[in-house]
Amino acid sequence: MTPAICFGEILWDVLPAGKKPGGAPLNVAYHLNKLGVKTGIISRIGEDANGKELENLLTGWGIPTRFVQKDQENATSEVIAKFNGNEVTYEIISPVAWDFIAERDIADVKAARPKYVVYGSLASRNETTRNTLLNLLEMDTIRVFDINMRPPFVSHELLESLLYQADIVKFNESELAMSQVLFKGSLDGELSRVRFIQKKFGVHEVIVTKGEFGASYYIGDEAYHIWGNEIKVKDTIGSGDSFLAAFLASHYLNESPKEILKNAVAMGGFVATQSGGCPSYTVAEFKAFKEKMFSGKGGFGK
Repeated sequence: MTPAICFGEILWDVLPAGKKPGGAPLNVAYHLNKLGVKTGIISRIGEDANGKELENLLTGWGIPTRFVQKDQENATSEVIAKFNGNEVTYEIISPVAWDFIAERDIADVKAARPKYVVYGSLASRNETTRNTLLNLLEMDTIRVFDINMRPPFVSHELLESLLYQADIVKFNESELAMSQVLFKGSLDGELSRVRFIQKKFGVHEVIVTKGEFGASYYIGDEAYHIWGNEIKVKDTIGSGDSFLAAFLASHYLNESPKEILKNAVAMGGFVATQSGGCPSYTVAEFKAFKEKMFSGKGGFGK
């Protein structure tokens, strides 16, 4: 059994220094597999050199490609990444292969009964992929929604539908604020905003990431908070995806909420010190980083 399936876009991030593999589903699957949680991907690539290169990478990483579809008409996705200091903006080209993920594999995925299905909103910009995702989310699983508010691909109706399906939702602070505007929620502090999401959409678990200021994890009426620490950022590409992967790896092992959050914050920080969303590393290197991060040693601030 594959404990987790990630659904959506896989692509090449085109950076000033060259291209790197990316897309939130690919990033999450990469780090989950690194952390020992076998994870597959449902996506679509073109029958071109970029697609073949992505397929070879996935195979080399030990990520199953059974549900990565091939497209004869649409190209493998490329995203142009632009930097402003540590902040990254993206030019997301369309249409591309992952806009046309077909439903043909969904019955097999449902039969495999993964514990988690991880999805975002970006891949649903096209009706074909959107319908496939909505079919997938009918299965009995823990549905993990990582919101990707990438203008102009932000739809009130789509976000509402995907939030109602979710068991766990991950926001960053700006996404949480934007959701209050879209759904006429709370303009008060974080707690009030999270409670609005939980009540309106029936979401039991909500994560809020805050970059160097750590993250918060709300489970029902309980709330847990972990401060981050100062690090030397190389780029922030895939940092939130690696955070979610470490969160789910610990969640899968039924670790305590504090430990789940600590692992997630450490992984997000660790990947931000690397280049790209899928850097090469060992679990031992991550654990050493985590120990330094929370001990205050090794240049991680006060």
